[in-house]
Amino acid sequence: MKATVIFSTYNSEEWLEKVIIGFSVQTEQDFEIVIADDGSTDKTKELIDRLRIETAIPIKHVWQEDHGFQKTKILNKAILAAASDYLIFTDGDCIPRNDFVDVHLNYREIGYFLSGGYFKLPMNVSKLITKDDIISQRCFQLKWLKSHGLAKSIKNSKLIARGFWTKILNKATPTSPSWNGHNASGWKKDLLEINGFNQEMQYGGEDRELGERLFNLGIKSKQIRYSAICVHLDHARGYVNQEAIDKNRAIRDYTLKNKVIKTPNGINLNAVEE
Repeated sequence: MKATVIFSTYNSEEWLEKVIIGFSVQTEQDFEIVIADDGSTDKTKELIDRLRIETAIPIKHVWQEDHGFQKTKILNKAILAAASDYLIFTDGDCIPRNDFVDVHLNYREIGYFLSGGYFKLPMNVSKLITKDDIISQRCFQLKWLKSHGLAKSIKNSKLIARGFWTKILNKATPTSPSWNGHNASGWKKDLLEINGFNQEMQYGGEDRELGERLFNLGIKSKQIRYSAICVHLDHARGYVNQEAIDKNRAIRDYTLKNKVIKTPNGINLNAVEE
């Protein structure tokens, strides 16, 4: 397979179904999906089992017991389960445009990881998007989104940029090309070399820290913010914890100051556990 798409989920069947539908209509079909499930109930498993029948894309379901927010741990397990040597990461609340996988594959390069972004939707628009809206790609059309309540914003340009203009905007954006968990990709061998995600970290910068260790390894980054498009569905964030955010910031500061490459709290712990 050309790629493995990895994304996490937790008891969010409505959003998960929309995301999987988005991947089922990709222009590039030579990839698999690995769903990193951080302790969802059987409802999520039942949904995935049904969608396996309805889509031609192979879907692996990697699950762990619910012991609070352990996204980094389940993502590491998903990395180990991936069959491809190139891994595309997003989130279980981000619907990909139908060229999402193709863009990541076209921009991939040895010695680099790719850094994309997302287009954030309000809750009312997130809820009304249907299967047909995704298959027809209406949910990526600015006119359709505005007709359903999307407010005017300069950020809306992300959805209408095409061809030459995407390259210009990718270079012009002041946003640094960091590892963003909702839209990033890289080589499996590089992620294994840095020992994956730091499992000591919870929500708040855990994705960026992985990218910072890739930089320390000597891996560079490419900006594809205006090329690889996904829309982010709104949701509550009950897992946000200031104490965990402060702890993560301290870990990131240590990683940067000491040029840490390989975390001691990563994929190796899962290998021992298994």
